[in-house]
Amino acid sequence: MTGVALRRRGVAGFAIFTLVMVVACVALGIWQLQRRLEKHALISALNERLAAAPEALPAPSQWHALTPARDEFRRVSFTATYAKLPDAMIYSSGSAVREDVSGPGTWAFLPAKLPDGETVVVNTGFVQNTMQDRAQQDRAVGRLVTGQPVKLTGYLRFPESAGTLTPSENIGKRLWFTRDHLAIARALGWGEGGKTMAPFYIDLESPVPESGIPRPGPLTVHLKDDHMQYAITWFGLAFAVMIAFGVWWRGQRRG
Repeated sequence: MTGVALRRRGVAGFAIFTLVMVVACVALGIWQLQRRLEKHALISALNERLAAAPEALPAPSQWHALTPARDEFRRVSFTATYAKLPDAMIYSSGSAVREDVSGPGTWAFLPAKLPDGETVVVNTGFVQNTMQDRAQQDRAVGRLVTGQPVKLTGYLRFPESAGTLTPSENIGKRLWFTRDHLAIARALGWGEGGKTMAPFYIDLESPVPESGIPRPGPLTVHLKDDHMQYAITWFGLAFAVMIAFGVWWRGQRRG
């Protein structure tokens, strides 16, 4: 094979490589723009749900049809009685949906009985507690369990999945690190008695207890939106690759 043929083959190979890189970078940039549109639509939908007037809690016959995509953050009101059962602490380093919560603490989860006996788990609010003090949370949550029906207003939320690095629960302290109310219910016996357990839990907005602890409150959604920045980065890389190829090709022609 002559030197000219080898040179042409090298130029063709580098051109193909450059084309693949440019196409890949442009495709990733377009994908980020599409993600941005989807994120803005999601933010708009969530803000609309959070601002809506509270509606009645869906009937148990409708629970199986609820989905996070369609129903997460729906605002609801209902009457329930906090059950005389052990509560659970879910550790949190802060909150992405509560502007009034900062720093480490725990969310106090407690089962509540609907008039027909079904169980709905309620996140009754935040307990500022850097040491996950079980006695402190027992005192705070104990005041809520009066045996009397209470009108509750809050938001539908769905269970989370534990990550690879999520610590294991501490059953002795009734301390979890993931908001999986179904797993907690199995461990603490919240669903016993043959009645239905709601597949969602409620992030409580009101009422606020006289002591202020646990501290419920309104939710706001602040989803990270860096997609335009990422898109510009990918398009910039595509342009840089083309410039680099142009400079290299010019040098080859001069040689």
